[in-house]
Amino acid sequence: MGGLNHNDSNSDLDLFDQEHGDISTRPVPRPFEQALTGEEPFPTVVSSAASLKDVQTWPFTQSEKDEAHVDWNIETQGRRVEYENLTAIDWIFEYTKERQRLRRLLATSSGLPGTARQLLDASVVWIVLVATGLMVGVIAAFINIAADWLGDTKTGYCKSVGAENQFYLSKQFCCWGHDELSQCQNWTPWRRALHIGNLGGAYVVEYIFFVLFATLFAACSAVLVQSYSRYAKQSGIPEIKIMLGGYVIQDFLGIQTLATKTLGVCLSVASGLWLGKEGPLVHLACCCASLAMKPFEALSQNEARKREVLSAAAASGISVAFGAPIGGVLFSLEQLSYYFPDKTMWQSFVCAMVAAVTLQALNPYHTGKIVLFQVRYTTGWHGFELVPFLLLGVTGGLFGALFIKINMLINRFRRSDVYPLRNRPVLEVSITAVFAALINFPNLFMRAQLSELVYYLFAECAAIGNNDIFGLCKATLVGNLSMLSLLVTAAGLGTLLAAITFGLPIPAGIILPSLAIGALYGRALGVIVEQVHKHHPESLLFAACEPDIPCVTPGTYAIVGAASALAGTTRMTASIVVIMFELTGALTYVLPIMIAVMLAKWIGDIFGSRSIYDAWIQLNEYPYIDNREDVGVPQVPATSIMTRVEEMACINASKSYSVEDLRNLLRNAPSKGFPIVCSPKRVEVPNTRSTKTPTMPHDNILLGYISRTELVHALDHAERLGEVSSSSIPAKTMCYFMHSTDRELLTSIDLRPWMDQTPITLHATSSLQLVVSMFQKLGLRYLLLVEHGCLRGFLTKKDIWWVLNVNEAQRSSITAQFVAGAGVLRDDQAFDINEEAEGLLREDR
Repeated sequence: MGGLNHNDSNSDLDLFDQEHGDISTRPVPRPFEQALTGEEPFPTVVSSAASLKDVQTWPFTQSEKDEAHVDWNIETQGRRVEYENLTAIDWIFEYTKERQRLRRLLATSSGLPGTARQLLDASVVWIVLVATGLMVGVIAAFINIAADWLGDTKTGYCKSVGAENQFYLSKQFCCWGHDELSQCQNWTPWRRALHIGNLGGAYVVEYIFFVLFATLFAACSAVLVQSYSRYAKQSGIPEIKIMLGGYVIQDFLGIQTLATKTLGVCLSVASGLWLGKEGPLVHLACCCASLAMKPFEALSQNEARKREVLSAAAASGISVAFGAPIGGVLFSLEQLSYYFPDKTMWQSFVCAMVAAVTLQALNPYHTGKIVLFQVRYTTGWHGFELVPFLLLGVTGGLFGALFIKINMLINRFRRSDVYPLRNRPVLEVSITAVFAALINFPNLFMRAQLSELVYYLFAECAAIGNNDIFGLCKATLVGNLSMLSLLVTAAGLGTLLAAITFGLPIPAGIILPSLAIGALYGRALGVIVEQVHKHHPESLLFAACEPDIPCVTPGTYAIVGAASALAGTTRMTASIVVIMFELTGALTYVLPIMIAVMLAKWIGDIFGSRSIYDAWIQLNEYPYIDNREDVGVPQVPATSIMTRVEEMACINASKSYSVEDLRNLLRNAPSKGFPIVCSPKRVEVPNTRSTKTPTMPHDNILLGYISRTELVHALDHAERLGEVSSSSIPAKTMCYFMHSTDRELLTSIDLRPWMDQTPITLHATSSLQLVVSMFQKLGLRYLLLVEHGCLRGFLTKKDIWWVLNVNEAQRSSITAQFVAGAGVLRDDQAFDINEEAEGLLREDR
C-alpha cells in the first residue's frame, strides 16, 4: 500500500483493475492529508487472493514492498482528515507533518530553481505577516474615524459651509484650527439645529437625541451580529486564547466575521456603552492573518504553524490599539499564546511594527498620534507620591477582583432560565443601551467617548489649555470638590455599566473601560493630593517640592490608576508597564507604574487567580489547559480518574468486523475515538509487589487508536469507491486493523493506515501530576494508560480540564465525586457533545 500511487483518472483505474483485479480508486487527496506519509489517504479495498499470497514472505526488498501494497504498512501516527469543529488539534502530528514537508522540499530542490523554491517557502510567513500588518492598520484607521464620527452625532453635526457638505466630519475635524472648541461655529449641537433657546428645553432635547442615537447604534450592532456572524460578538480574546491553545472553532476567523465585527465595533463604540475596541482589534487581526494565509497551503493546512502566525497577528491588534508595538508583542506572549518560540517573538514584532507604521502613515487623527489618548509628560514625581501610588495599586487589585465577580454573576444570571431576555439579544442590547445612556448623559465624564475621556484624564493641565471641557483644571476649591464628586461617581457607575455590558452579544472589549475607570479614581486621588499640597505647601511632607513649580500632576495619578485597574482585571504585568510607557513616553514613571501593577496583581490573586478572560473561558466551559498554569493537582494516581477499559468502547483487532458492525458501533457509542486492542492469550506475569504470582490476562494488548472522524471517513470513502467502480461494497465486507495471514479470501478493507499506531501512552500507575504535565507541555488530546503493554484506561483533555477546574470542596474528595470518563468516552460525561458545541453560540449569551 505504501508504494503505489494511483491517479484519479478512469484509465488508470481500468489499468489497475486489469493487473490486480482490485477495485481501489482514490481521488486526489487534500495536501494536508498526505503530508505525513506522502501517500494518498484512503483505505485499500482488497479482493484478490493472489495479492494476499504475494505479501506473506519476509523479509521484503524495496521492490517487493512497492508491489506488496496491500498489507505493507509502517507504524505511523496515521492519516488524518480535517479537524471537526470544537475539537483539539494534535500538536505532535502537525509538527511531524511540517518536518516531513520540509524534508521532501529539500529532497526535491536542487540547483538554482530548488534554491528559489526554498527561498520562496521561507518567505511565505513574512509575506503573510506584512500583509496582515497592512490590513490591520487600515482596519484600525477605519474604525477610529467611523467610531468618532458616529459617536459625535449623538451630540450634533457639522453643518455645510457654502456649497461644501461637511456632514461627514467629526467634531474634531469640523473644528480643526480652532484653539478653543467654544469658538467653533461649524459644529451644530442638536439644540441649535432645532432652534431651541430655552436652557431647560435644550437640555431635554440633547438628552433625547443622545439616548436615541445610542440605542440605535447599539441595536444595529446587535442586528449585524445576529444576522451575519454570531462569532463577532464580545471581545473574542477568550476564544483566541483557546484557539492558540489548540482548540478548533471553524468560521471564527472567517471573512464574514471580519466584516461583521469591523462594522459592529464601530457602532458599539459609538453607542457610548462602557466598552472598548482594543479586544475586538485582536480578534480582527487574527481574522486578517487567517485570510492572508489561505493562498499558502504550508501555513493554512498546518494547524500548528497557523497558530504561530495567529500569535504574531494578535500582537498587531494591541499595537494599533495603543500605539505600542512592543507592548503588543508582550501582550501576545503574556496573555494569549500557548506556544511561543523565539521565532514567533520576532514574527510578532514585525507584524506589530508594520501595523503601527501603516496606522501612523494613514494618520487618522491628523495629529501624528496613533491613538487619541496618547500623551507626553514633562514633569517627574517625588518620593512622597509613592504612598498614593501604592494605594492606587491596592485599589486596582480590589477593583479587578470585584469587577470579575460582578461580571460573572451577571452573565450567569443571563444564562439562567429566569432571565426574561435570554433569547432576545437585540432587545437585551437595546434596553441596556437605553439604561446606560440615561445614566451617562447627566454626568459630564460619562457622556464623553471613552477614548476622549481617557485622554483628558491622562493629560497635564498645560497640554489641555483652553479646551478644558471637563473642568479638570479648575482653580477653586469648590470647583475641585464638585469635579471630585463627579469623578468618583463616574468610576462607580462605570464599573457597574462595564460589568453589565461585557457579555452582551455585540463586539465589546474590556481593556479601555478598565483604563477609564482606573484613570477616574486615579485622577480623583491626584486632585486630593494636589489640594493638600496647595493648602499646606510648607508641610515637611512636601519639602522636596520646588516653589512656584507645580509639584503634583493629577494626570500621572490617572495613568498609574489606569495601569492598576487593567492589571487587576487582566492580571497582566510586564505588557501593561510597556504599553503605558509607549503611551506616555515618560521613562521616569515606569517605576510607579510597575509598583502599582505588581500590587494590583497580588491583591487580585488573593481573591482569585483567574483574569477576566480566564473567567470567561471557565464560564464557557472550554477545555483549555494553560501550559504555564501552576495549579494544585490532586495527589492521586491516574487510575483514580481515568476511564477504565471495561467502561470503554474498544475495537478488538483479533475479531472480525464488517462494515455494518462498525456502522453500528459508531451509532451506538458516543465516543470520539476508539482504542484498538487484541487479545492473543493469557500469560504469567511476576508481581514484584506481592509474594504471589498471579495470572494477568493480556486480553487488551494496545495496538493503536482510531478517531471517529477517520473511521467514518474511511468507511464512507470505501463505499464511494465501490460506486465509482460499479462494484458496490456489501454491508458484510470485512474490515481489519492488523495483519492476518488467514483472512477470508473475500473483499476486505484495510483500515490500518487510519490508525494512530504510535499513540502517546503512560503507565497506569503514574501520578496525576505527571499526566497533567504531559497534557500541558505536549498539548495532547488524549492519553492511553497501559500496564505491561495492555490497555488499562483512557484520559482526555476534558477529563484533565475538569480536575483542574473543580472547586476546592470537590477537589478534596475528588476520588469519590469524579465520574470516570467525564471526557468523550462516556454517556454520562460532564460535557456532552451538544453542550460543548454551544460554546460561543449559545442563544442566551
